[in-house]
Amino acid sequence: MDRCVVRQAIKDPKSEKIAGYELLFQSGRDSLYNNDTSAADTILNFLLANSSKIINDRPMFVTFTPALLLRNTPRMFGAERVVIQIEDNVIIHPLAMPVIKRYYEGGYQFAINDFQFSPKYFSVLDYMAYVRINMEGYDVDLQKRKMIQNIVQMTQSFGRKCIATNVSTKALYDAAVELGIDLVEGGYVANTLVTKVDKVEYMQGNFFQLMVAVSRDEPDFAEVEEIVNRDAGLSYALLKIVNSAYFALRRRTASIRQALVTLGIGQLRHWVYMLSLDQQKEAGAEEMLKLSFLRAKLSSELAGRIPHGTLASSDAYMMGMFSTLGYMVNAPLEDLLAEIPVADEIKVALIEGKGLAGNLYKLVIAYENADWKTSKELAEELGLKSDQLAQVYVDCVEEVNDVWKNLTTDMVRPGDAEAALSEAASAQEANGV
Repeated sequence: MDRCVVRQAIKDPKSEKIAGYELLFQSGRDSLYNNDTSAADTILNFLLANSSKIINDRPMFVTFTPALLLRNTPRMFGAERVVIQIEDNVIIHPLAMPVIKRYYEGGYQFAINDFQFSPKYFSVLDYMAYVRINMEGYDVDLQKRKMIQNIVQMTQSFGRKCIATNVSTKALYDAAVELGIDLVEGGYVANTLVTKVDKVEYMQGNFFQLMVAVSRDEPDFAEVEEIVNRDAGLSYALLKIVNSAYFALRRRTASIRQALVTLGIGQLRHWVYMLSLDQQKEAGAEEMLKLSFLRAKLSSELAGRIPHGTLASSDAYMMGMFSTLGYMVNAPLEDLLAEIPVADEIKVALIEGKGLAGNLYKLVIAYENADWKTSKELAEELGLKSDQLAQVYVDCVEEVNDVWKNLTTDMVRPGDAEAALSEAASAQEANGV
């Protein structure tokens, strides 16, 4: 039996921040939730093995079946770490109300999937913090549009938050914003994480020039150093990375040359997007950078598993990393890639989705969008075992989270506190304090 799991970002369109993630499961040909016993066993086993990997810095919205609730599965996590999503199969269960009430009194928050105007849904509304609304068809179905408008108005009058799901297009995203919906989730969310910069401004910027310089077959170390040296933001970001807990240097360095030597061209290629963190000030920039890392890592890992594959893991990594350029720059991806010296195979993959690399890229995107059917078909075409995708994905998520945490955490070294106190004392003395 195949197992698939992926997390999808849930965004607050007002603050532009990620409010949490939904953890989506699937197994076999049909929805995992069609068989409660099978679902309970599969999900429980997965969460026992991987909960610390997949549930990290933001709340995770997880749909629990009746069996999972009765097994006290949500108590594996603190009430602040997981939001319990329920569906019709929980609402109609004879033990539903006592179980919901027990978790509610324990501080857990609930979300109800696909709310409907019926007595059974209203019977649990008092315990719900979120009402999830499927936006699919809103822009073409007048009847559904009126129903969703009524649900939003009713939900917010009760002081509950609305989550618009299946927001796959700009039209649906704009409609959700116009309705005043609190949170949005779906394939289009990644497009709205950061405000796109102008192509000319971007291509003339130091970060773009650095990206081009490190993408060459044989990068010129002096050119890289010169680009970083002339940009305060890049210099700061580079020194912050090298002095982070990830590299764990015994002594801090303030030298750009030493930082580049420590990082190395190979590592710099991998972490070049990290250097753009100070270039992108929007609230969603961090999430976009994490998405770049995750796609890159997943592409690289899967490339290494393709039987008799000719795609280098390093090229697959760059493919995943550059796949988000179109989200950040107001220009066709084809124009942007024409300026970057990456392999033609990668350019064709990102632009046309053709070739071995193209199929791998389509697999990564299909899996990211929880398109299980397409994911399985592409995996089989590439010679990959579809039942291993879930574990590979989760391991990549864990590695990205760990690396990100270490890269953004300052290394605490012996003597740092004393040096800081001495520096403060000298400043006070100089000021006559």
